[in-house]
Amino acid sequence: MHTHHLERALQLAQAQAHITPPNPSVGCVLVRDDGAVIGEGATQATGGAHAEVMALRDAQARGHEVRGGTAYVTLEPCAHQGRTGPCCDALVQAGIAKVLASTEDPNPLVGGQGFARLRAAGIHVEILPLDHPLALASRELNIGFFSRMLRGKPWLRMKIAASLDGQTALENGQSQWITSEPARADGHAWRARAGAILTGIGTVLEDHPRLDVRLFDTPRQPPLVVVDSRMETPLDAPLFIPGRQVLIYAAVPDAAKQAALEQQGATVVLLPGASQKVDLAAMTQDLFKRGIHEVHVEAGHKLNGSLVREGLIDEFLVYLAPKMLGAGRGMLNIGPLTELTQGLDLSFSSVERIGPDLRVLARIQGHDDFLR
Repeated sequence: MHTHHLERALQLAQAQAHITPPNPSVGCVLVRDDGAVIGEGATQATGGAHAEVMALRDAQARGHEVRGGTAYVTLEPCAHQGRTGPCCDALVQAGIAKVLASTEDPNPLVGGQGFARLRAAGIHVEILPLDHPLALASRELNIGFFSRMLRGKPWLRMKIAASLDGQTALENGQSQWITSEPARADGHAWRARAGAILTGIGTVLEDHPRLDVRLFDTPRQPPLVVVDSRMETPLDAPLFIPGRQVLIYAAVPDAAKQAALEQQGATVVLLPGASQKVDLAAMTQDLFKRGIHEVHVEAGHKLNGSLVREGLIDEFLVYLAPKMLGAGRGMLNIGPLTELTQGLDLSFSSVERIGPDLRVLARIQGHDDFLR
């Protein structure tokens, strides 16, 4: 298998990851028998064409004949009718002779059916082994999609910006800005690819954030989720951006405030848990039912701690600035612990320099086993 074409398909998919949710981001490269690339494509925004159709259109626009060619795709071509038609049928109708894929689709509506339909039409199909680096990279790119399909829950990533000694704000709450502008821009790129951005009422009241994507070029603003047990979100909060979906999860009923928030365009969901707090596990399942694959958490140390204590966080995206702040507000409130063994065991996925800061990506051990 010529994996360099799959590498190119993965690059195409990576470039589109910020516009495709809730669909997975997929890339496709069409190659002629003599090895010439005749078409390329990637999944478009929701309701738009998938990667295979975009590649076929590209080949047609270039004036190339695709019949007898090979399609290199990062994910199994879909076999069901959704907002668009089945991609496997488009490849069959185009006369593609071979399909080489990075990995199988975990969606039970597809799950091998795309490959089966291609083979039934006489198309030769090859799939990379599960442990092949490109197969793993294709699943990693769509980790939220695979999590939702295989685990029945979204992938929750917690973003934290802190000093080297772990402080996210001074004791008086001042936090803008601990990390550099390159780190903030990188954080916005992570926001852009998420299915939703999640925060808490404490952050809303203290920081008056917009929590949108401004430092990364994207046509799509992910929905915003606010954990607001008592419906304290101000009606004039900057987070109410025209055209963006806002989900507010509450625990204490307040018909008048709920009506006012909904007048602002928010959707209010009552999910009462213990101590008049939002049931965070139920909220996560509600996000799953709403088709959200990947949740980007930017909250304060109290909500951060609650999400971790309930086992809902899968990954940490931590930006560390080269400065010490001494006493202040920490990353998350999960203690005090009495034994070292009670600590949260993580595995580092990557450590990189972003401007003057460090970006650390770390996962809770075992939470990504479904990718293997």
